[in-house]
Amino acid sequence: MGAATPTLLLASLREAVLTLAAALVAMAGALALDPEPGPAVLAVVLALSLSRSGLDRSLRGRVEAAVVLPVVGLGALGIGLLLKSEPWLGALAFTSAIAGGIWLRRFGPAGTQAGTLIALPCIVLLVVPRVHAEQAGPVLRLALPVLVALLALLSVSLFHALGQRIGWIEAPPLEPRRARATPTPVTADTAAAAAPNPAAPPRRLAVSTRQALQMAVALGAAFALGYLVFPGHWAWLVLTAYIVGSANRGRLDVVHKSVQRVLGAAAGTLVALGVGHAFGPGGPGGALGPAGTSALILLALFLGVWLRPLGYGWWALFVTVALALLQGLGGTEPLLGQRLGEIVVGALIGVAAACWVLPLRSSDVLRKRIGDALAALSEALASPEPAAAPRAAAFEAGLAGVARVGAPFRAVRWVPRRWWRPHPVDWVDELMACRAPALALIERGGAAPGAVRKSVGAARLALREPAQIQPALAALRTALAAGQGAPRAAPSGD
Repeated sequence: MGAATPTLLLASLREAVLTLAAALVAMAGALALDPEPGPAVLAVVLALSLSRSGLDRSLRGRVEAAVVLPVVGLGALGIGLLLKSEPWLGALAFTSAIAGGIWLRRFGPAGTQAGTLIALPCIVLLVVPRVHAEQAGPVLRLALPVLVALLALLSVSLFHALGQRIGWIEAPPLEPRRARATPTPVTADTAAAAAPNPAAPPRRLAVSTRQALQMAVALGAAFALGYLVFPGHWAWLVLTAYIVGSANRGRLDVVHKSVQRVLGAAAGTLVALGVGHAFGPGGPGGALGPAGTSALILLALFLGVWLRPLGYGWWALFVTVALALLQGLGGTEPLLGQRLGEIVVGALIGVAAACWVLPLRSSDVLRKRIGDALAALSEALASPEPAAAPRAAAFEAGLAGVARVGAPFRAVRWVPRRWWRPHPVDWVDELMACRAPALALIERGGAAPGAVRKSVGAARLALREPAQIQPALAALRTALAAGQGAPRAAPSGD
């Protein structure tokens, strides 16, 4: 990550502080509703998940989540009861809900948010299988998961609103997203760029449909193998199969995330065994006690949230430590070893589904993300309006999407280049090199010189042929650098 790492770590540290504070407040509220530990654990897990999802970052998102979350929460509660009483029927309901939520992505941001709201309580079922509330009455026992979910949403929303107010985090760039969907006037400079994106051939199934089918196969296989071979801990297989394939950006992305999860869980297992040796019964450090154990769990979660942007493996490491602490350090060695083995099996299931069930080519996904970034750049450079911040934010968001998809290619940069003709990581490097001169032109305001806009159009057109992408992006970088010293183009007047 280079020079960007300190900035990334600072931003992630602020996010982690807000997330942990929200989790603590949600946990306190859950304990006020019911002093048993189950609801408190549920509150923390929901707070962490909601914070990660970003559903609360806008007023519209908060309102929609507050309305939909109780409904899907009750549905997830029903699925949880089925998983307990009728496991195979519950597995079918769970798989249908998750795959259906992924299929909804085809309807744009609204469908994506709906799918996230559907998946969130279902996945929490795997982390917190049941909320023990023996001391609560029957009405509170039924309403408790919904109340805890709303409490977690309220806590996360308040702390994220505070973070936005003090400048620690930014609201999502909703306006630029809408602007990107607005048709751009066709001119001589942009006519060539209006061609269809080559990364999504119209004759194929929609990406969301393929992802949904992959997830359905992966979850079905994980449930079947878990029930038949690992009946006591089937949830670990299902959770891993979901995690590695949930944000499927192509086969290489799924493999990359699977390796990170396995390595992180393995490192976390070693750390947990070391902590257990030091602080377990009879250990040299003495028993931790409930307060010490809770403090270490929260510290592990904080470190996981903080370091997660550097790689998913960090999150897997610290979650493994937190889970070992939650289960008690004494006698956890066999359980940790079994969990690691089942994580490996779940990751293999996810990889197999991504590679053999209507697979997505990672390079095609990367070309699509590069096209989105170039589209945002084209609109920003063609606009005669003086306000640059929203247009710059749209371009920055596009670059962030490219960086996420490009991370697996960076991880395999050592692979002989004859296997990659051309190597997609070169596309990422060239586009990232365009960032500084492009932002300088956007911030200057007004329409960019015609030569620059033609270079953007040529780069978008080059996405049809992989061999032409890197030279076209290099030419764009040169044109952007030269355009900083050129006078602004006059508005067309028509």
